[in-house]
Amino acid sequence: MLRRGPRIARRFFSAKPAFKFSSSAEYYAYLEAHHSRLPWGFSVGSSKFNFTPEEAPHLPATMTLTLIKPHTPTALFGAVFTQNACPGAPIKVGRLRLGEEKLGAIVINNKISNVCASGGGVADAQEVCDAVADHLDLPSGKMILPSSTGVIGWRLPVDAMVEHVPKLVESLQDSSILPAASGIMTTDLYPKIRSADVCGGRIVGIAKGAGMVEPNMATMLSYILTDLAVPRDTLRALLAEVVEKTYNAMSVDTDESTSDTLAIISSGQIPFDMSQIEAFRASLYEVCAGLAEDIVRNGEGAHHVMRVLVKGATDEAMAKGVGKSIVNSPLLKCAVAGNDPNVGRLVMAVGKYMGKHHKGIKVAETMKISMGGLCIFENGEFALNGEVEALLVAHMKQAQLTEPTRGGLDVTSRDYPPHDHCVEITVDLGLGNAESQVLGIDLTHEYVAINADYRS
Repeated sequence: MLRRGPRIARRFFSAKPAFKFSSSAEYYAYLEAHHSRLPWGFSVGSSKFNFTPEEAPHLPATMTLTLIKPHTPTALFGAVFTQNACPGAPIKVGRLRLGEEKLGAIVINNKISNVCASGGGVADAQEVCDAVADHLDLPSGKMILPSSTGVIGWRLPVDAMVEHVPKLVESLQDSSILPAASGIMTTDLYPKIRSADVCGGRIVGIAKGAGMVEPNMATMLSYILTDLAVPRDTLRALLAEVVEKTYNAMSVDTDESTSDTLAIISSGQIPFDMSQIEAFRASLYEVCAGLAEDIVRNGEGAHHVMRVLVKGATDEAMAKGVGKSIVNSPLLKCAVAGNDPNVGRLVMAVGKYMGKHHKGIKVAETMKISMGGLCIFENGEFALNGEVEALLVAHMKQAQLTEPTRGGLDVTSRDYPPHDHCVEITVDLGLGNAESQVLGIDLTHEYVAINADYRS
């Protein structure tokens, strides 16, 4: 039995140095120098082609196919998927793949999510898998895990995808994961890669996801690769454990995608000593926590990241529920977007959750709230004045990911993460010893514009 370790039980993020980038080129150079190197035994490729959606011929589009391949098929893999009750065809196929003996590759397409499309989405996904298996000289398409992300309701351009598979296979290389991290993007402004060297091997993860993000058992799309031969059952148990502390502790806009997939795969190239399981667990957590942070920071229209620590709860579910209520509050999200410390909305969000799920607990009498390290609520009342107001405004402006224009309004989000500052909120409920940390973003004009014009 896999023993649960203490390392990830109390904090969302492991300690790490702050980062600051001044340009997209600087960020890409950082990824290449520090994170992009593939673990032993993998190759990845990515290739684009143009097509015309049957459902919207007035919207010609470009699709990117991405391929992740262990050099030899492996039994060391696992995945978790969305709990949305209307899952996409790749989710249905992917759940079946978990019962297969070995996995030979993962194929991902963006632009169309293959969800509830007319004509048989499962058959379409399988046809693409069969084509990939054929060109990789694998015995069956059942050895291919499909993933799709993009517009819901459109059908995959299967013929064009199958025709493009040879070019996709030709693009395979075994040095950098960056082509895959870039290939899976949709409305993402930049690729997301995290890595860790541990136990003589390596873990590298990529993710995409900028909108329709409040995962339940996964994130938009994320793939974790390692060359350490961690047993299959152990990989799957660790993945489920880490997901709860990372991907399931964030929210961009409260919407859980129909296509969420998080897969882990080992090439098995480096022997693994089970006595080192705690070190591997901690590194897997570090990679997943970093990717979750990257997803939130690159959330659609994000101008601020909120990091909410809720402690003093009776159990972790209460702590996480309060945190989610705070980061998902439209009113609070709008206030943060405007650098407006309208902190009454914080108390509202806490009270809304507690009143619904824990009736009878007079939390206002026991809790303390701080923002940016300043205590703003205690003993059932606010502690506010002009000086505190000014300090809160300064704290929110420091966390801003965009630059104000001459008129004071935010400009479009950047195509790189300029820094890792957050609007820091701490809520001590004063009821117990459990805690949880949750990430979220503000709600901006840009988010509305992106999702009003998404298909075009």
